Amino acid sequence: MRNPDLAQTHLGKCILAGQGRMKADLVLRDVGLLDVITGKVTETDIAIVGDRIVGTHAKYEGDREIDCTGKFAVPGFIDTHLHIESSLVTPLEFDRCVLPHGVTTVLCDPHEIANVLGADGIRYFLDCAERSVMDIRVNLSSCVPATGFETSGAQLEINDLLSFRSHPKVVGLAEMMNYPGVLNLDPGIMAKLEAFQDGHIDGHAPLVQGTALNGYMAAGIRTDHEATSAAEAHEKLAKGMAILIREGSVSKDLEALAEILDENTSSFVALCTDDRNPLDIGEEGHLDSLIGRLIGHLKARNCPIHHVYRAASHSAARIFGLRDRGLIGPGWRADIAILDDLETCAVSDVIAGGRLVTNGLFDARKTVAPIGLTSMKAKPVNAEAFMAAPKPGQNQTPVIRIKPGLILTFRDEATLEIGENGLKPDLENDVIKVAVIERHGKNGNIGRSFVRGFGLKRGAIASSVGHDSHNITVVGTNDADMAAAVNRLIEMGGGFAVADGGRITAELALPVAGLMSTEPFEVVEKDLITLRAAAKDLGCVLPEPFLQVAFLALPVIPHLKMTDKGLFDVDKFDFV
Repeated sequence: MRNPDLAQTHLGKCILAGQGRMKADLVLRDVGLLDVITGKVTETDIAIVGDRIVGTHAKYEGDREIDCTGKFAVPGFIDTHLHIESSLVTPLEFDRCVLPHGVTTVLCDPHEIANVLGADGIRYFLDCAERSVMDIRVNLSSCVPATGFETSGAQLEINDLLSFRSHPKVVGLAEMMNYPGVLNLDPGIMAKLEAFQDGHIDGHAPLVQGTALNGYMAAGIRTDHEATSAAEAHEKLAKGMAILIREGSVSKDLEALAEILDENTSSFVALCTDDRNPLDIGEEGHLDSLIGRLIGHLKARNCPIHHVYRAASHSAARIFGLRDRGLIGPGWRADIAILDDLETCAVSDVIAGGRLVTNGLFDARKTVAPIGLTSMKAKPVNAEAFMAAPKPGQNQTPVIRIKPGLILTFRDEATLEIGENGLKPDLENDVIKVAVIERHGKNGNIGRSFVRGFGLKRGAIASSVGHDSHNITVVGTNDADMAAAVNRLIEMGGGFAVADGGRITAELALPVAGLMSTEPFEVVEKDLITLRAAAKDLGCVLPEPFLQVAFLALPVIPHLKMTDKGLFDVDKFDFV
C-alpha cells in the first residue's frame, strides 16, 4: 500500500509520475527523441518532475504540456573547456547569452580572472555558478601564474585551491598548462597533481608526443583540448586521452580534427570552445554551430550523425564524471535541447534542469556584484616608451609571426631601418611594433618586439586581455598611437581600444578585472562590430584582431628532450 507521505517527496513523485499514476510537472508531447547511443529516433512524450526526466516511450499528462510535433529532442550540450572571461561578459550574462543555444552545462576554468585577482576571482565565479540557470561547473585553475616569463597579478598554490575543493560546483583541477613542470617534477606542480589524484585533472599538452606524452598522462591527466592536427589527436586517443575538439574565436581546430570523430571514437571525443566572444556567438552560434558543422563532415563520410550529438553530451558527461546527465531517459537530469532540425542543429527551445528557458528565468536570478573594478594599476605612458633600440651595429631583429585561426605563433627575422627613435616598422612587409605593459602594479615593466600578420597600415590596437597574465598588449605602426590606445585602456580600467592619428576611433570598456564588461552581451556584441570595423579601416586583415592581440603574450613552447637523468629539459624555444 502506498504511503501518502512518501508520495509527496520529490523521489516519490518521480516514481509515481514515471508510471503515469500522477501528473508530471512538464511534458514534451510528441517529440522525436534521438537516442545518442543507437541513433534511433522515436516519437514519444518526455515527462519531467523537478529537474529529472521520469518517463519516455509512453504517453503522459502534465501540469504543463508543450506540443513538440515535428521537433526533435537531444540531450543538452556540454562545453567541456572554456574560459567565460573570453566571452567578455560576466558569468551571469554568459548564462543568458549561451544557454539558448542548447548549452546546458559548461566546464569553466576561471584562469583569466585568477591570474588578475587570485582566489577572489575563483570565489566570484563560484558565487555566479550558484545563481545561474545553466549549470556552470568549475575546474580550479592550476597554473597561476602561467609562466615565469611574465608578471601576473596573483599566485595560487595548492592550499589556495584546496579551500575550494569541496564546493559542489567544483569538478577538479583545470588545464595543467605547465607540462615541463609535470615532466620535471616541479614541487609546486607535483603538490597540485597529488592533491587531485582521486579526481579529474584537465590536460593542456600542445604538440607533446612520444614518451613525453606518456609521462604527462602518467600524472593522471586524461583530457586535452590543444590538439591541432589529426595525427596529434590520434596518438593521444591511442594512449587513452580524451580529445576535446576546440573551435573558438581564435583557436579553430574543428576542420583539422573533424576526421577523428566517428563511430569508433565518439565515446572518447567531446567538444569545447575555449575562448569565444559574443560577436562570434551572435553571428555563428556556440556549440550548436560546432555540432552542425561536424554533422556535415560525418554525412560526407556516411557516418551516422548521432555520434556528434553523443560527443556533445553523453561522452562529455562521462569524461568529466557528470553521471546524472547526457542522455534522455528516466532518472537522468532534464537538460534537453529541442531542435527544429537534427542535421543543422537548429535549436528552438531549451530545458535546463527541468525548466523551460525563458527571459523570466534569467530575470529571477540573484545578482552578483562585479569585482576587480580597480585592478588596472598601470601608469600612463608616452610615445617614447615604445622605442625599440637596436643592438649596437645591428638592425636585424626577431619577429613574431601570427596565423589566423591559431594561437600558436612562429619566429621570423626582419631587417629594419634605424630611425631617430630606434628600429622602425616595415609596413610594406607587414612588420609592426608590439609591446606588453605590466598593469598589476608590480614592476611597471615594458616588453617590446615586432610582429607580422596584422596588416596594419596606420594606427594601433590595444587590449588588456592578454593571455595568460593579462597585462596590456598593444600593436601599432607608430609610437604615438600606441601610447594613445594604451592610455585610453588605463582610463577605462581595461578593455579594447583602437587609435588612429592620436584619436580613439573605437573602444570597449572591460572594467571587471580588465577582462569583462558590466554591459549586456548585446551591447558588447555591438561594440565589437564597431571595433572590428575600426581595425579593418587601419588595414587589419585578421577576422579576430583583438583576440589575436590577446594571445601574443602567451608563454613560449619548449621543445623537450630526454636528459641523461631520464628527465626532460628544454632543448630550444619557439614563440607560441
